[in-house]
Amino acid sequence: MRAIAVSAFRAEPSLVEVPKPDPEPGEVRVKVEYAALNPLDWQTADGAPDGAVPPVFPFVLGTDFAGRVDMIGSGDNTFRVGDPVFGRVTAPPPGRCGAYAEYVCVPQDSPIALVPRDVPLRIAAALPSAGTTAAQILSSTAVRSGLSLLLIGATGGVGCFLTQLAAARGIGVVAAVRGDEGRRMKELGATATVDTTTGPDTLEAAVRGLYPDGVDALVDLVSTDEAAFAAYAALVRDGGVTVTTRGVAAPPGVAWTDFRLAPSAALLGELAAAVAGGELEVPVDMELPLEKAPQALVQNRAGGARGKTVFGI
Repeated sequence: MRAIAVSAFRAEPSLVEVPKPDPEPGEVRVKVEYAALNPLDWQTADGAPDGAVPPVFPFVLGTDFAGRVDMIGSGDNTFRVGDPVFGRVTAPPPGRCGAYAEYVCVPQDSPIALVPRDVPLRIAAALPSAGTTAAQILSSTAVRSGLSLLLIGATGGVGCFLTQLAAARGIGVVAAVRGDEGRRMKELGATATVDTTTGPDTLEAAVRGLYPDGVDALVDLVSTDEAAFAAYAALVRDGGVTVTTRGVAAPPGVAWTDFRLAPSAALLGELAAAVAGGELEVPVDMELPLEKAPQALVQNRAGGARGKTVFGI
């Protein structure tokens, strides 16, 4: 089957042929119709986390998928052949495939759920990682209705979902954007947007103008160095909270959370129901064929993502 894989850590991804996987007991095999791009995909290609079991090369990349159940392994069945499903590939064992492939095998008790009838598979594929991350970040900030949230990296997949979910709770979202992205973020529910390309002090001036004592919470999805994170954290009021998804330490005296995703099938089901009900928009910005995935990974690594990119398999 066709797949996008790397031959070694930090090698260039490429389109390859690999054997079609067979489901083990407790697994389902999904014929993938769409996979979605996440920063985790190229981060995984750069090297295994400390303590992780090294993969078998060629290592097939990809985390999020949507498709139809093609085969069911032995044991109890949660799904049936033909079911439309979407989910995440979580820590596949050595030799198993990621989502950038024509087929993927995942445990039935992993983050995988049925796709509602009115939700296209291309939309479902873009939902698992970014949607789950946004929902769990919002619950971790302890920001209540009527309070304020400064969002750095607002225009990517996580930021677009987080803006919508926060706005639905009545939270005022100040979205840091670049260039002409402000209109779309306001359509998604942002209270205010700030074009950070207009000058180094623009964001601080805008935040202080709206919230003189500082915002109640900061969510930083992009900063990788402590100086940048500290500058944003300075815009949070005393007693507020900061959240990073990049493992950056906060300055002394600042309450912070180093976010770690904990996906679940139940949460996927809730998010899909919100999409089906028109309560949540999935921001698919680009659809590409699978063979274009290597170039898309390079572009995503450079930053500045707008919404989600999906690959038709």
